[in-house]
Amino acid sequence: MPNGEEKELEFTGKKGIIEGYHLTIFRNISERTKMEQELRNNEQKFRKIFDGSIDGLILWDGEQQIIDVNEPACEILEQTKEDICSQTMEMFLSSSNFDLVIEHKATIESKGEGEGDIQYKTASGKVKQIEFSTKKGILPGLYMTIIRDVTEKKQMEEQIRKSDTLQVVGQLAAGIAHEIRNPMTALKGFIQLLEDSMKEGHSLYFDIITSELQRIESIITEFLVLAKPQATKFEEKSLAVIVQETIDLLNAQALLENVQFETDFDPSLSKVYCEPHQLKQVFINVIKNAIEAMKGGGVISIEVKHLNNRYMRVSIHDEGEGMPPERIRKLGEPFYTTKEKGTGLGLMVSYKIVEEHKGYIEVESELGVGTTFHVTLPVSQVQ
Repeated sequence: MPNGEEKELEFTGKKGIIEGYHLTIFRNISERTKMEQELRNNEQKFRKIFDGSIDGLILWDGEQQIIDVNEPACEILEQTKEDICSQTMEMFLSSSNFDLVIEHKATIESKGEGEGDIQYKTASGKVKQIEFSTKKGILPGLYMTIIRDVTEKKQMEEQIRKSDTLQVVGQLAAGIAHEIRNPMTALKGFIQLLEDSMKEGHSLYFDIITSELQRIESIITEFLVLAKPQATKFEEKSLAVIVQETIDLLNAQALLENVQFETDFDPSLSKVYCEPHQLKQVFINVIKNAIEAMKGGGVISIEVKHLNNRYMRVSIHDEGEGMPPERIRKLGEPFYTTKEKGTGLGLMVSYKIVEEHKGYIEVESELGVGTTFHVTLPVSQVQ
């Protein structure tokens, strides 16, 4: 233009519109071009943000058809982009979450956004805990759902909760145990004196009293294990030897219950820095539970191997009835037990001992198949 301004023009020409004349029509499309360029720039920015997000992002329409996903979403769901985009939101979630999806959709329509968490089972059978939040109208007619894999976070929170519980029980344990043990000693002494002075015919009563007193004493002993501080002497020891000694110790009980042991020890096992007697107590608790879980007998498989160059793992698998997820979550809590005369302290003591050895316990179980306890311990750094 004469004033130096530049305009984008679109034109159409027509020959012979009037005899001897041609017609050219010009339109100023500067604003339209500018708007189109801004839209392209915004689309590119959105695409960069969408693809570069560390969270999984899913775009879907009003028919719940998935339009687009980014790479983190593919990694979380363990599917390709093409496979995910060929589904609807209901299809890509498992059927157990269907009601939750319907409720989530209703919340979004009424409030414009919503959030929640689900358990998602991948094609490989892995169960993940996924947090999600959805925003309506992120683009015209589109919804965007942000997903995060919080499986490890949830497991860590559960470990912290159990650790806090152990700490509280540990603080209570010492005082309670000592207060009960003193009168217990007196009771046992007087019961023995009374038994000697009583006539025959009452031995059954004394046997019951003595048995129950011994049970109370065993509970007190477990309480004292939970109490801090403990005098422990750590040393380098072969984990395979500790496990084998535990098996030898429980062989007689296993034979009575028609239970056999199958072992698989890695021949190149490193040593662990541990208190052997405490670790033996952990394996006694776990293996005794495995024996008691198989009412009609069966096989207990015990595997000791390197998990990686830093950790070793002892896996103890039984062929019992298995446990539902809600029971697995409560294992290791004080006084949670499924046994008629159990206290729930055995596993709690085991969790505490393994935690003090800088390790951790994981449990896998399937109803009708059996249960596996994985005890993971660090490899000794002084070889």
